[in-house]
Amino acid sequence: MRAVVTRVKSALVEIDGKINGQIGRGYLILLGVGPSDTEDTAVKLADKICNLRVFEDENGKMNRSLEQVEGGILVVSQFTLYADTSSRRPGFTGAAKPDAAIPLYERFMARCRERGFDVQHGEFGADMQVFSQNDGPVTILFDTEK
Repeated sequence: MRAVVTRVKSALVEIDGKINGQIGRGYLILLGVGPSDTEDTAVKLADKICNLRVFEDENGKMNRSLEQVEGGILVVSQFTLYADTSSRRPGFTGAAKPDAAIPLYERFMARCRERGFDVQHGEFGADMQVFSQNDGPVTILFDTEK
């Protein structure tokens, strides 16, 4: 799995002009699923991101977790994270097919909910508009294959 995690002051995703998911302070997560990913991969990545400490403490150090700041999570499926950019026109055959990817996308979000977080989301495969107010900016890339 690949995830781009951005610390945000707010974020929302619209589908057909209607807000589908919206958070205040927290993480905007663009999530891509690869063909070798499993349920275990989804759970481990969710735990790693939920435990990430990138919010500032009283001394201005990135030392606080999402739980400590009572933040939310907005997850947007992003198969383009598996783009093959060896040519000028990217290919996307490296991403998992929807029948494999959707259950893992859902499991990732379920694990975040199990951890007590408010999880908002887009719609797998939909044409979405994503808006965010980045905080910092702090953006971290996760790749479970590395």
